[in-house]
Amino acid sequence: MNTTKTKEALLLDSNTEKRTKCLVYTRVMGYHRPVESFNIGKKGEHKQRTLFVEKGCCN
Repeated sequence: MNTTKTKEALLLDSNTEKRTKCLVYTRVMGYHRPVESFNIGKKGEHKQRTLFVEKGCCN
């Protein structure tokens, strides 16, 4: 198991120039904003949020 992590780490390190930055957006007061534009306090609040999925009512 330890060797798998090492192989993954080596793969990630070898492909740094091929990776692109991933922007995370969240919905704030009816519109979408990138999380990177938040101040420190809002970034902390975003990390504490939990993701939930509503169950369908008619299944």
